[in-house]
Amino acid sequence: MPRMRRLGLALLAFLIGFAPLAQGRGTMPEPRPEVSVADLPSEARATIRLIKQGGPFPYERDGIVFRNFEKHLPSRERGYYREYTVRTPGVKSRGARRIVAGRGGEFYYTADHYQSFVRIREHPRTVNGER
Repeated sequence: MPRMRRLGLALLAFLIGFAPLAQGRGTMPEPRPEVSVADLPSEARATIRLIKQGGPFPYERDGIVFRNFEKHLPSRERGYYREYTVRTPGVKSRGARRIVAGRGGEFYYTADHYQSFVRIREHPRTVNGER
């Protein structure tokens, strides 16, 4: 009987350990590093200004749905994220740089075509409620 009890406890511990994955919480990416909008390349800042004013955008594919296939951003429903090209000086194509905008107002920057992202912080960090 003690052997069965140990086996049951081991099984219970195993199942509890996988509960977050079953609920989808274990699939969320790690928190993104942040960068101040002031520290972005000038072309990225210009793209954010265009996004906020609703265009016009220089590239035909700007504003298409970003599907997050790589799962580097928090999981959201399809259509939540849109992608925009960040012009790269000296490159004739769209290049690798993008801003991904979430419907909730958040922005992410990738300089390596979706291999990594940083969240864009638009306002300075506050210390004790002061800027």
